[in-house]
Amino acid sequence: MKRKFLGIMLACLVACTACGSNNDSATIQEQEVAEETVSEEVSEEAPAEAEDKPEEPTSVAEANTAILDLADGVYEVDFTTDSSMFHVNEALNDKGTLTVKDGVGTVHISLTSKNIVNLYPGLAADAEGDTEGILQPTVDTVEYDDGTTEEVNGFDVPVAAIDEEFDLALIGTKGTWYDHKVKVSNPVESSEEE
Repeated sequence: MKRKFLGIMLACLVACTACGSNNDSATIQEQEVAEETVSEEVSEEAPAEAEDKPEEPTSVAEANTAILDLADGVYEVDFTTDSSMFHVNEALNDKGTLTVKDGVGTVHISLTSKNIVNLYPGLAADAEGDTEGILQPTVDTVEYDDGTTEEVNGFDVPVAAIDEEFDLALIGTKGTWYDHKVKVSNPVESSEEE
């Protein structure tokens, strides 16, 4: 930024000098050189500013390799959604298990039933064309306060960031994809590592 300012000041000084010295050819050439220098400095600085911006993951593959700012380990986290019909099983109090290895995070969630058959990290419109990115269920057993148990679908969802909403589409037994927003937050290191 300082170089840009100095370059502009130099160009103004040369321009003012040119006006006061009857516009001889040497002064005009100095003015053109100063303008080219300012132009080159501006174009050189523009890419550097763009490099400073962190890029957000735009695909499932990128989300799977996003680096979390957490030490490797297992964490209990809150997993919240934008829907009362799509959430973590009530026996788990909206909690999931986040595993971070080499800075890459995956949260395991157990749902309320087997009615949600697949998840997709992204938008529903993209899910149909990306069969490799569709998340397959696991069969989880949850235990309720009264001691009864139930088998439900669980999923391992890639996590690109903590405390930031991200898109997670779902498809149920009726075969229609739906868009949802979810968020992983409040990581607490677990004493029980898997």
